Parts: sequence; structure tokens; C-alpha cells
Amino acid sequence: MTDKTPAVKCNPDRMLLRLLADIGVNFDCASLAEIEQVSEMGVDPQRIIFAHPCKSQSALEIAARLGIRWTTFDNGDELDKIQRISPDMELLLRISVPDFGAKVPMGTKFGAHMEVTRPLLEKASLLGLKIIGVSFHIGPGSSDPNAFGTAVHYASCVFEESKELGFDMRILDVGGGFEDESFETMACTLRAAISRKFPSPIVVIAEPGRFYASGFYTMICKVIARRVHTGTGESKKPDMLYLNDGIYGCFSPCWAENAIFVPQLIELQAEHRLTPQKLEPHRYSIWGPTCCSIDCISKEVIMDQEVVIGDWLKFHDMGDIHYYGATITLKLKRDV
Repeated sequence: MTDKTPAVKCNPDRMLLRLLADIGVNFDCASLAEIEQVSEMGVDPQRIIFAHPCKSQSALEIAARLGIRWTTFDNGDELDKIQRISPDMELLLRISVPDFGAKVPMGTKFGAHMEVTRPLLEKASLLGLKIIGVSFHIGPGSSDPNAFGTAVHYASCVFEESKELGFDMRILDVGGGFEDESFETMACTLRAAISRKFPSPIVVIAEPGRFYASGFYTMICKVIARRVHTGTGESKKPDMLYLNDGIYGCFSPCWAENAIFVPQLIELQAEHRLTPQKLEPHRYSIWGPTCCSIDCISKEVIMDQEVVIGDWLKFHDMGDIHYYGATITLKLKRDV
């Protein structure tokens, strides 16, 4: 059995969340604001997992009061906090796994290494807490199918440890990072690894937030300025376009994931253009509106025709982490 549980942080747009709620998916929430947003839509708290291994005390208190049943942990201090505040919650141990080929390494900040999983399980047992499963995340956009095979093997080892200590684990949360172009390959590898390592039935939770959200948005940006290189020393450089959004807004994956964005020019009738255009290919670098010199969206793209000030550029598949990058700080400020 597989539960589809997309991460709200991937795109907290209310219309998208409403659609997902209506088709019956569960929700991975990483902050109190996300939990409250989903709860206000009438989603049963039993369909929410508080998937943050290092939560604030106030967020944990309110989550427990709202009836959230599941949460994650990866260290002993978190176990002490949970035992003190919400001892009836059911827990998943977040483990650190190799993130082969991931755009963003996930194991740097979160996840218990294999040498400490048993001591953590022993501590949970002494505290009287209930451990029901294991979670991991191979990292967003991983292109190496072997990453899932290794992660599932690690998880199976923790399941065996838990059995020796008297826990009855039944849930495997395989995280997210699924993308359209590699989804079938990664899913097949994951399915085979789970069948091999977990012959007995378990509940598998997958967090395909990007897979759901990516195509949900197309973003349109305005060209607010342009710099044409005219000097002899600059003749080989692409001309520069400046947009009304950049890496400190919806293009945050430029610095977080080295993402590549290739826009399309929205065709305007001649009377609506500020200046005439040349109908021949042009090379451009694309920049955000800030004064920061690293606010670069694309170092070089080739457009079919000249782009001028006042034109509009269209970026497809902007519905996932791009929206999140512009809102995550606000979402976490309340978790104090």
C-alpha cells in the first residue's frame, strides 16, 4: 500500500492544496503555518504528518492539540521534547542516506546516521515512546536510481533493529524529489528495492510534491531593462536582460539547485511593443531586479528574436519549489 503525501512546502497555493485534498491525498507539513493552512481546509488531522525532525516546542504543542498523530525525529533531544510535550504521538525515525546525484544534499542538516539509530531506538523505548516507521529523503531531483536502493537497504536494517527492541514498525516514508523526466525509472527501482527488502506488507509513504506541482504554474515576467554590449571587448558576451523577479523570489533554485531556466518570448502585436524588434536569433543572459551581482537567472540563452524593454518572458513548470523559495521564511517565523 502506498500513500501519496506531497509536501506542502513544495507549493502552498490554496487552489492546488484544495485540489489535492479533494482527490484524497495526505499532507507532509514542515511548519505550524502549513499545518494550520491544511487544517483550515477541513483536512482530517489523521491525514497530516508533521515531517520536521527538529521542531520548535510551541509548534509541537499546537500540532498535538490539533490532533496530529505522526511526526519525525532524528536525535535524542527531540525525543526528550516529544516525551515531555506530546508522548502519545507516533514517530518515524528520519535516517541519513547517501544522496547520489541530488541537486541539494539532504543529509547535511537532517537524518540520523546508521551508527546512532539503535541507541536512538533504545532511548525511545526507555521513554515509552512509540516508533512506527522510518523516513528518508534522497534529495530533490536525484537522477541516480541506486540512491533509492541504498536508502531502502538502510531502512530495512533499522526495521530489523526495531524488531529486536520490541517495536512494531509498519511505515516506510521514502521522501520526495520525484521529477517528471526520471519518475518512471526512479519509481521502478524503488518498487523493486522495497519488494526485495520488505517481503511482508508495509505502508509506503511517498512525497511527490514536485511531480504534482511543477506543471501547475507558468510564470510570466516583464523585461524591465536591457543592456546591449557594444564595445569591442564585450562583443562576445551575451546581451543582458533584467526582469522583475530573480533568485531572491521565484527563481531561488538558481542558487540552491543550479537550476536552468529557458524562457519563451510572448508574442506581442507590433502596436503594443515599445520599440521595434529584429527577427533574428539573439544571445542573452537573464538577471533579476536586485543590486546583488549573483542575481542571475540564466547565464546564456538563445532567443529566436530580439527581446526589448517591455516584453514579457514565459517560464514553464514553475509550480514546485520556486514558489516555496519566496515564502518559506515567512512560514517558519511563527514556529518559535
